[in-house]
Amino acid sequence: QVQLVESGGGLVQAGGSLRLSCAASGLTFSTYTMGWFRQAPGKELEFVAAITWSGATTYYVDSVKGRFTISRDNAKNTVFLQMNSLKPEDTAVYFCGAQARPLIESRVFTAARYGYWGQGTQVTVSS
Repeated sequence: QVQLVESGGGLVQAGGSLRLSCAASGLTFSTYTMGWFRQAPGKELEFVAAITWSGATTYYVDSVKGRFTISRDNAKNTVFLQMNSLKPEDTAVYFCGAQARPLIESRVFTAARYGYWGQGTQVTVSS
C-alpha cells in the first residue's frame, strides 16, 4: 500500500520560511518523479515544483522560482520543499504526488499524471 505523508506546514509571517516534507512508503521511491502542488481556497490545484527520480532535474512554477527549493533524499524516501520569503499568496494546502516513469516533461506539471497523493499540509502566511 502506497502512502505519502506530508508534514511541516503551519502559520508563518510574510517573509518567513517553512520546510515541507513528504515521506513515502510502499513504492520504489527512487524511480518516481515527485511533485508538490497546492490548492488555495476557491482555487484549482496548482503545480508548484517537481524533481526527477535522480534529483538531477527540478521544475518550478514561475511564482516560486528563487524562493522555493525542492530536493529529495532517496535513502530516506523523502522529498522536501524549502519555502523562503513566503508571501500571503502562498497560503494553501500543499500536496505531494508521485509520478511513475517514464519521464515525459509535459506530464510533470499535470496533477492528473501523478498516481499517488498525500493528504496535504496547510500553509498559512499572514501579512
